[in-house]
Amino acid sequence: MSFSIAIDIAIEIEAWNGVDGLDALARNAVDAAMAASGETLTADTEVSIVLCDDAFIQTLNAKWRGQDKPTNVLSFPADFEDYAPALGDIVIAYETVTREAADEGKSLRDHLSHMIVHGFFHLLGFDHEDEAEAEEMEAAEVEALAALGIASPYRDPLDTPQTADDRRALT
Repeated sequence: MSFSIAIDIAIEIEAWNGVDGLDALARNAVDAAMAASGETLTADTEVSIVLCDDAFIQTLNAKWRGQDKPTNVLSFPADFEDYAPALGDIVIAYETVTREAADEGKSLRDHLSHMIVHGFFHLLGFDHEDEAEAEEMEAAEVEALAALGIASPYRDPLDTPQTADDRRALT
């Protein structure tokens, strides 16, 4: 039996409406992440993606992580006992993701796909708090992004590896 992941996208600011094909982009990113995760679904499930601005995500970041600043992506895994079949929420900030994409010479669509993949892995229990976890999560992200035709975000044009601290800065 095959199980599915429903994706609910909430657009909190108008700027996100300028990104064509958000539903397909999110579907492709979630499917690629699921395939690369090595995990198996045991039931139909749901993921919520909230596309917001820096002010919205800064409030969440301050409340839940004690960091009073905007960030690119936050993930909030659901408590399976209370919220089954939901996996959780992925929240992504427009200004930060747009700025990062420009600074890194990436398209907004590719960087947004990476943020969805990254956030989805957190919902599945992946983390990057120590070097071993970071390497496992990075490898899974690179595999998922490669399936989408997106280059590794963890290498600069000279193919110089980033440190675990650089990877942890993603969330």
